[in-house]
Amino acid sequence: MNLPNIQQVKQRFGIIGNNPDLNRAIEIALQVAPTDLSVLVTGESGVGKESFPQLIHQYSHRKHGNYIAVNCGSIPEGTIDSELFGHEKGSFTGATGERKGYFEYANKGTIFLDEVGELPLSTQARLLRVLETGEYIKVGSSKVEKTDVRVVAATNLDMIEATKNGKFREDLYYRLNTVPIRIPALRDRKEDIPLLFRKFASDCAERYSMPPVTLTDAARTMLKEYRWPGNIRQLKNITDQISIIEQEREITPEILQLYLPANEVGMIPLSYGEKDEQYRTFNNEREILYQLLFDMRKDVNDLKQVVRDMVAGNLSAADVKKEVSLTPIVVNKSELPAIIHPKNDNNTHPGEDEIEIIDIQDPEKDSFSLEEVEKEMIKKALERHNGKRKNAAQDLKISERTLYRKIKAYNLEDL
Repeated sequence: MNLPNIQQVKQRFGIIGNNPDLNRAIEIALQVAPTDLSVLVTGESGVGKESFPQLIHQYSHRKHGNYIAVNCGSIPEGTIDSELFGHEKGSFTGATGERKGYFEYANKGTIFLDEVGELPLSTQARLLRVLETGEYIKVGSSKVEKTDVRVVAATNLDMIEATKNGKFREDLYYRLNTVPIRIPALRDRKEDIPLLFRKFASDCAERYSMPPVTLTDAARTMLKEYRWPGNIRQLKNITDQISIIEQEREITPEILQLYLPANEVGMIPLSYGEKDEQYRTFNNEREILYQLLFDMRKDVNDLKQVVRDMVAGNLSAADVKKEVSLTPIVVNKSELPAIIHPKNDNNTHPGEDEIEIIDIQDPEKDSFSLEEVEKEMIKKALERHNGKRKNAAQDLKISERTLYRKIKAYNLEDL
């Protein structure tokens, strides 16, 4: 099989970079394109997975048929079957007429199912039937319909883990994953980062009629060493910000540092528990927050026990110093009838001979509710993005469909 020139393919689909893993992914896409095999494109959010289904479609015998891209995560669970497979008139409230689904429109063409891991289990069963037999049934109908569709799916989830947890059907996973294509993360393509920056800077300069920004050697090195948790999407956003905001066209490390978040979620693994436990990684910001809250609760209870022991005379101030760091301790006022702030009679600084005790609410009485924390995070994300739910969902690292469900559950529709 004579494959098209990879550099020409990159130019046609706007793929930038010469990383060997990226080139290998393109080669696999070109090799599988002439067939009708299902393809599963995997990779982190923001790596550019959406280019590969288009590439596969354009180099297939279906290129003259329809190409339909569906974001499975943005369609509410109650309507996704109707969107994909269509419905009959009167099949549910609001179904005022018959509607064709995406699989009917994509007949003889290609359908791209983005965020396929977000599909409900009931819809997964319908999709499996389409992949195995080409048959489906519209919502509210008993008539079996036929379609001839090439399916290309994409996800940023760990599908093996999802199948183990019962969130994704194992038989559907293997049916979709007939040919896997893995897109490397930007941090694994360090040699491509300056190329992408230059491309984005040039596009922005052309769009707004301004000179393009350039990087000093030191700034280029800093750019390559950053971890890029948001991948190419994050790099483009930062490049656009620098191009618009900065007056100086040559970007130094000092300038670049202003745009690289120092505490970006995902920069380093977060440790927890005892010293001999392994590092733990988290899938999203909410999990990190929950773990921090639980760890804080444990630390507070430990510190309260230390204070009780000190009150009972079981610990001296010197012993306390060995047990805890000299930061303010959270305690319950009612439990410390004989404890007062240090008199500091010898003009010593708090912490030299005594510890400082701060009186605030007992965290057990003012306990954290995970639902309240989640509600507050969603509320703040919506406020940050002026009610734009798509942007808020991206900010929270969840799908739009999940966000819609949470908004309804927490009565946040008015935000």
